Amino acid sequence: MAAMSRRVVITGMGWVTPLGCDLETVWQRLLRGESGVAPTRNFDARTFPTQFSAEVKDFDFKKAMGEHYETHRTAARNTAFALAAAEAAWRHAGLDGRPAADPEMIGVYLGGGEGPIDFDNFVAAAIAGWDPVARRLNAVRWAEVGYQRLDAVREFEQDPNCAAHHIACRFNAQGPNLNTLTACAASTQAIGEATMIIRREDADVMITGGAHSMIHPLGVTGFNRLTALSTRNDSCTTASRPFDATRDGFVIGEGAGILILEDLETAQRRNARILAEVVGYGSTADAFRVTDMHEHGRGPIAAMRAALADAGLQPTDIDYISAHGTGTEENDKIESLAIREVFGEYAYKVPISSVKSMLGHLIAGAGAVELITCVLAIRDGIIPPTANYSTPDPNCPLDYVPNKPRRANVKTCLSNSFGFGGQNDTLIVRAYES
Repeated sequence: MAAMSRRVVITGMGWVTPLGCDLETVWQRLLRGESGVAPTRNFDARTFPTQFSAEVKDFDFKKAMGEHYETHRTAARNTAFALAAAEAAWRHAGLDGRPAADPEMIGVYLGGGEGPIDFDNFVAAAIAGWDPVARRLNAVRWAEVGYQRLDAVREFEQDPNCAAHHIACRFNAQGPNLNTLTACAASTQAIGEATMIIRREDADVMITGGAHSMIHPLGVTGFNRLTALSTRNDSCTTASRPFDATRDGFVIGEGAGILILEDLETAQRRNARILAEVVGYGSTADAFRVTDMHEHGRGPIAAMRAALADAGLQPTDIDYISAHGTGTEENDKIESLAIREVFGEYAYKVPISSVKSMLGHLIAGAGAVELITCVLAIRDGIIPPTANYSTPDPNCPLDYVPNKPRRANVKTCLSNSFGFGGQNDTLIVRAYES
């Protein structure tokens, strides 16, 4: 294996979010503290404890894909988000209509979640197959109805790897192709692993990030049963309250974030505009419980320290922390504890914010979208706020940039993502210097 010495830079970014799909428009809406949360429209949620979400609205997949739409028209909702974000990132990188590298040196690494289930037809088969006398499912009868009603292509498109497949086909990416689904840490892990692939010279260009859409009856039921979602139905636009003492759970969202990573020399050869450099990556597991973070924050602490070591940086070199900041009681408390442990007294000086307060939690797509906001914060010298923050929590005693953006000299950002199952991933990006 080659020495892992190559520098990895970001040359393109695209996203599909509950606040829109245009890079600059969404960024300005975040800086204004606008909310992408509203009553759920993807399905009838009136009987659910949580009746709101952060949905992608007015998304035009056909327009986003242009001449390539027909090839990908069967894509599931999450894959459509990933494709549209990838199209935007590819153009943003200045690669539209020109080769990025040898196709075998272009790879894809996504944090891609499963596609939405064909709920109505699945349930119809389950009802038809239920034997009320035996009080169990008759699998033969279920299969008969399922064979009649379930669409083979739609079933295939539910697989988590399908978004990576579609992107590889669209951009003729014949190099490494991987997908990870480490829950809410997935796209941060994907970007970190894509960085490592470029460093070790297994690819020159990586299309990376993540996408997810779990705003459907099964997805919301699961999180409601775990009591992880906010139930503030009377005030849904302010329901996502990271680090606030009145927080009562996260707001489920959907969307995608895609970045184009390149080896520095590859980017320089084509005179690419370099947006930032990925300098640090850390990945750990709590090895504890499925839904609870370790009470002393050992996984997040280790991930942040690993990323700092990988970057060759000290905690005081970080100008801004993009927090995982979900708005659940335990996550925010443990993340704050972990930051204090890693950063010491500097933890009380470094600004921290969570854009989930406005975008909701995009699950597997969250980390990539949040890393994009870090790059924009570096570019513009401004930190996005944590919206809906009004009541300090003694367990969260740090500077969360409440409610208003803040001008700052931002050169280096640390971005955290933590997932169910105890996965912890941290990325560090900084302003590019030749």
